[in-house]
Amino acid sequence: MKIERGLRLVFLSGAIALPVVPAGAHHSFAMFDNTRSITLHGNVTAFQWTNPHAYLELDADQGGGATKHYTLELTSPNMMSRLGWSSRTAKPGDMVTVIVAPLKDGQPGGLLLVLTLPSGKKMLPGVPNAERYKITS
Repeated sequence: MKIERGLRLVFLSGAIALPVVPAGAHHSFAMFDNTRSITLHGNVTAFQWTNPHAYLELDADQGGGATKHYTLELTSPNMMSRLGWSSRTAKPGDMVTVIVAPLKDGQPGGLLLVLTLPSGKKMLPGVPNAERYKITS
């Protein structure tokens, strides 16, 4: 009887504590078209060095003086810092070229695959399974 009661107490304690255990967050890249890419040239308006993913805001040249604003998702700052990135890699006002896996829904955004800085240095953000993303442009 005491053993049963003890087992119930242990089980109940575990059941109560279970929801408190943090679940590992996972963010899917399924919204990006991995069958093609687009190349954009433009002015960085913001670089957000945030978890779980960094973001690059870009006013891309559309020709004839027109621009279109793009929000580009990157990988985690942890992953990027291993590849030489820092919170100051891209700064507002920098003219950059990016290769992007566009959003499937056609909105102006995408997953950044390659960033070319004003100096000409190319930066890779460490996209998981990067070989699955076809660079077509």
